[in-house]
Amino acid sequence: MATPELSVRVGIVGAGGNTQSRHLPELQKIHGVEIVSVANRSRESAERVAQQFGIPTIYDRWEDLVHADDTDAIVIGTWPYTHCAMTLAALDVGKHVLCEARMAMNLDEARLMLAASQSRPQLVTQLVPSPMTLGVDRTIRRLLGEGYLGELLAIDIQAGGSEFVATDAPLQWRQDRTKSGLNILSMGIWYEALLRWVGEATRVLALGKVAVPRRLDADSGRTVTVTIPDHMDIMAEMACGAQAHLQFSNITGLARSASAWLFGSAGTLQFRLRENALYGGRKGDEALSPLPIPDEERGFWRVEQEFIGAIHGGAPIRLTTFEDGVRYMEFTEAVARSMEQGAAIRLPLS
Repeated sequence: MATPELSVRVGIVGAGGNTQSRHLPELQKIHGVEIVSVANRSRESAERVAQQFGIPTIYDRWEDLVHADDTDAIVIGTWPYTHCAMTLAALDVGKHVLCEARMAMNLDEARLMLAASQSRPQLVTQLVPSPMTLGVDRTIRRLLGEGYLGELLAIDIQAGGSEFVATDAPLQWRQDRTKSGLNILSMGIWYEALLRWVGEATRVLALGKVAVPRRLDADSGRTVTVTIPDHMDIMAEMACGAQAHLQFSNITGLARSASAWLFGSAGTLQFRLRENALYGGRKGDEALSPLPIPDEERGFWRVEQEFIGAIHGGAPIRLTTFEDGVRYMEFTEAVARSMEQGAAIRLPLS
């Protein structure tokens, strides 16, 4: 295992967009970090990434990369269908793990990953956090603690795009159940933010709509059935006492920008995603006004620094732990069960 006197040797499994734009450049900025190997979906794509980032070793199989003795830590940048197997394999051979979100295909896989991490407490495990609210999370929690809203009564999250449904577009991996599992649209990342602000749901009722039931799978050349919804409405009872409505969609043409509302007996908060800004108002105000985010409360992306710091014995992982990943995967599972059964599902799940 790496120590503060030694470098941390990192292997990359899956070098897609987020890995290339975030993980690789951020890791290379950290003193003492060596990115020594990469494996991607094809040899050709791995070679391109290796050349761009100066990575010396390419593996054709992720299993070979994970089991090689040239790494201390593995960054998993693949789609959810591989996260469990790769994480279990890496932990089994004593490697630290930074895994891309969403955590897994389903709750069972997430629980396996958590159990494996708990059985190896000397290893650092981290999930890539939901990034969109990092700048306002601490301020929202402070305002809630100070009673800005009074009693929190209702929550409304609307996270749809403004584009009309793409009827002729080929199957995208997020629409492919075999790659994405039970994850739907941006549900997981918004629920993760909600967990940070107010805690978990205790009951959910969900309804989903598939707008385009058949799409061309460009990889196989076949037309396949789509079962992951293009539009999703969820009603939830929250442990804090509030009632929540969460809508996720990629068919809401010309809709307003995604936002999250917190309604209380004495005030209202709104996070506007496009502006990355927080608005608020109290009873008696005529409209919402921008709220300042103190410098000491403003969060920012520091995923890779937190991962390497924890390996060196620094602060433990805060965003995002495997425990929190299981919490959002439990919500994901409850949503799936509610759609399947046409009934409200209570949390926690057995």
